[in-house]
Order: sequence, then C-alpha cells, then structure tokens
Amino acid sequence: MFDKILVANRGEIALRVIRAAREMGISTVAVHSTADADAMHVRMADESVCIGPPPSPQSYLSMPAIISACEITGAQAIHPGYGFLSENANFVQAVEDHGLTFIGPTAEHIRIMGDKITAIETMKALGVPCVPGSDGGVPDLETARRLAADIGYPVIIKATAGGGGRGMKVANSPDEMESAFRTARAEAKAAFGNDEVYIEKYLTTPRHIEIQVFGDGKGHAVHLGERDCSLQRRHQKILEEAPGPAISAEERDRIGRICAEAVAKINYIGAGTIEFLYENGEFYFIEMNTRLQVEHPVTEAIFGVDLVREQIRVAEGLPMSFTQDELEISGHAIEVRINAERLPDFTPCPGTITAYHAPGGLGVRMDSALYDGYAIPPYYDSLIGKLIVHGRDRAEAVARLRRALSELIVDGVDTTIPLFHALLDEPDILEGTYNIHWLEKWLAENLPG
Repeated sequence: MFDKILVANRGEIALRVIRAAREMGISTVAVHSTADADAMHVRMADESVCIGPPPSPQSYLSMPAIISACEITGAQAIHPGYGFLSENANFVQAVEDHGLTFIGPTAEHIRIMGDKITAIETMKALGVPCVPGSDGGVPDLETARRLAADIGYPVIIKATAGGGGRGMKVANSPDEMESAFRTARAEAKAAFGNDEVYIEKYLTTPRHIEIQVFGDGKGHAVHLGERDCSLQRRHQKILEEAPGPAISAEERDRIGRICAEAVAKINYIGAGTIEFLYENGEFYFIEMNTRLQVEHPVTEAIFGVDLVREQIRVAEGLPMSFTQDELEISGHAIEVRINAERLPDFTPCPGTITAYHAPGGLGVRMDSALYDGYAIPPYYDSLIGKLIVHGRDRAEAVARLRRALSELIVDGVDTTIPLFHALLDEPDILEGTYNIHWLEKWLAENLPG
C-alpha cells in the first residue's frame, strides 16, 4: 500500500483525489503555484509544496518541480488528475525513472493513443469500429482531394496531434477543400508544433458517446457503460449524462464488450475512455483519453463505484474490486460544468467569490474548490465546479438538476449557471433528442454573441 501520494493538479479534481486517498488511509501532498497558495486543495491535503509562479509551464507543467516535490515529501506515487501532465508520456517515464509510481496508464499506451493516426490504426487492429478515412497523415492537397472524393463529402480534416477542437476543419464540397485543408494545417502547426493532418468522413447529426473502460494491467478489463457528451460548444463538453438516452441495452453491451476486450488485449491499466461518434445505430471511434475524465462522476453515480479509488488500487498492483458481472446500472445521472464565464460570449471571468452555497439533498453532488472569499486566478481553466445529480430515471434526474441549480449560489463573478436554467426549458433537452451540433445552433439563436 502507498503511504503517501502527491496530487499533480489543482482545483476540484485535486480535491477529488485527496478525498479518495483520505478514505483509503493514504496521506496526500498538494502542489501549487504562488497563485494557488490559498486554494482549497492546498488546505485539504496533509502537506503542500509550492512549485513555482502562476504560469502553468513554470508550475503545474514543470516535471522537475513535481518530481522534486515527491522526493522532498517522500511521496511514493503521483496522481495526475486530468489536464496538465495527465497524458504526457515523457512525464510518466520520468516518474518511473525516479522510482515512483504513476497512477495511470503506461507511457507506451499514452503515446499510442496520443497520436490520432496511431490510435486509429491500433483500434482497427483491436476490432474497434472506426470512422471511414485516410489510413494515415495526408501529405498534400491533391492527396486530400482524392481521398475526400473516395470517402464522400462532407469530410473533416483533423490534426494528428490535436485536441480541444483545434486543427479541425470541415469541407462540405470540393470547392471548400483547399481552404479547409490549408487552415487545418496552419492551426495544427500553431497549436501543436505539428502540421500533419488526416481526413475522416464527417457525420452530419451524430451524438458523442464515450465508453468508460478500466483495466488492471494484467489482461483483465471491464467497461462501465457509456456517457452521452453531445452537448458541446466549440468541441468542449458542457453537459454529460449516463446512461445515454439514445443507446439501447443491446448496443451498450455490444460496444462495451468490444472496448473492454480491446484494452484487455494490450494490458491497459487504470481508467480510460474510448470516444465515439454515434449515428444511425453505428459507433465510430474518434479517440481514446488515457486518464480520468472530467465527467467521471456520472458513471460513479449509476454504478456506485469510486473510480479514483480503483485507480490507486490497480497502481498498487491490487485487483479491481469488481467484475463485469457485478456492474449493474442503477438510475440516471447528469453533470453540468459550471464555468466562471460571462455570457453570451463565454469570456473567462476571474474574480473574488463573495458568496458560495452548494446545493444538497438526495442524489446531489457538487465537486468544486470554491469557498466564500476565494479569488479565482486568471491563469487557468475557467471550470469552477461540477454539479452532478442522480435519480431513479432520467425524468427524476432532470427534475433534481432543476432543483439543485435553483439552490446553487455563486456570487462575485459571472458564471454559466443561467445557461443551464435556460436549457432545461428546451423540449429537445428534456426529451434527450439532441446531437453534437444542437447546442451551437441553439446558442446562435438564443444567445447571439
């Protein structure tokens, strides 16, 4: 058993890990920048180490600083949370080279899934269904035109090293290909230092469905159903729910089994999420996230498991505490992401919290690092909390979400809370009949920026 782990993150996810470790009797070390000296994760941990000034490259992305903090405090393992260094294979290798344990997948698996083309090739070989597209990077415009004609328009050009919607452009016809191709390459070069792109069939009305998988690193793996993450703005998720309102039990079992078998074959260890576009009853792989997801609480709610606890267990070499047969869905869960942003243009809104009250009651969970008087720094992501509700069915979960939102108080800064009040009045949201393009269209009509 680990005696002490270091949490290489900040905010609500750092608190999430600290809480799980405390329940397991494990001491925790928080790291923080000078801007986060008064942050809640620093207050909640058993120890804390300042690792640098506010800019992330000099603190939360500084591998030497984080590993030094482990050596200073005697921490035996590092939990990366999500974001920052959570999917950095070089960091994982450095952690292992210093005799420490990384609570997550191996460097090899992170490298494989971190490159979109290699990930697609790997998943195809493992029997996971993929979107029709190029077999690798597309070297020039003429090749792109030829491939697009074979695939059929519309197509989407994506950066091989991409993420977060950057380096992605749609070409609806041959006339749009040159502009889309050149723009995607330029964005990819600027964002990732790599202008390689690939081409896929662009699905017109898909849903974004992701399968939660978990492996023990010894050839055993399970799936924990799906999450529907289709409500997105600029490829960023804002609401997630589980199980997906458009997925049948038969479809869930089929794609879940495929995913679990795939990660078992490669001896994957820890939590991972295999993401798909889903349209007309078919699943098409788009990427795998080799870490804990922001939206993992909805899966925890419907299965009654603690995914962070399981991450720590398997990193210690212990078996998973559940089998596939023991995993049964109970009810429905929804998560909304509360950001410190000013509507309608969603600009970040850092500032001091003058009043904060978290909602409570049956089936309500609030993951946040806020407190009265907390000064939200301007240096990091604008996510300040996640409101998660669980009900016996989707209708009860929606009603509970409406009630919980009415109780939530965050004063002193603008937030996206009003957006969710408005969305819960929309028939498509109440009925679950939305796709990945729905929110963008709704925002254009209702919150023109």
